[in-house]
Amino acid sequence: MWKKTVKFFREVKVELMKVNLPSKKGLWMSTLIVIIFSVIIAVYLWVLDLIFSKSLLLIAR
Repeated sequence: MWKKTVKFFREVKVELMKVNLPSKKGLWMSTLIVIIFSVIIAVYLWVLDLIFSKSLLLIAR
């Protein structure tokens, strides 16, 4: 049982050595892209909701 546990943690260490973390600039750029894209989608959905709600009000009259 202990041999398998020790082997597991050794393999975890080997895999963690292969991980490449993004640079600070790269991380900021990715975050900025996600924020901008989220705002664009939110505005788009807001406009669609506005159009549909106004059209439903016109139909309901």
